[in-house]
Amino acid sequence: MNTIETKDELRTEYDTHNLRVRKFGPGRTKFCDTVRLEPDIIAAFPDAEAVNAALRHLLGTSQHLGQSMRRPEDGR
Repeated sequence: MNTIETKDELRTEYDTHNLRVRKFGPGRTKFCDTVRLEPDIIAAFPDAEAVNAALRHLLGTSQHLGQSMRRPEDGR
């Protein structure tokens, strides 16, 4: 067996002929929103939970002040 070749271990009852993986584009199933953070912001937080806590605090503060933190309708 060639080192590049691998043995196909999928069971025969699995029909993968119509399987399509869409990583990007309109046909992609939405699992969650992704936000890209700049390196200096990443360095300020130990993990995703800390980022979410800080953003929730910011949202609470902005709502208390009557400001909207929502994205514009065009999604930008």
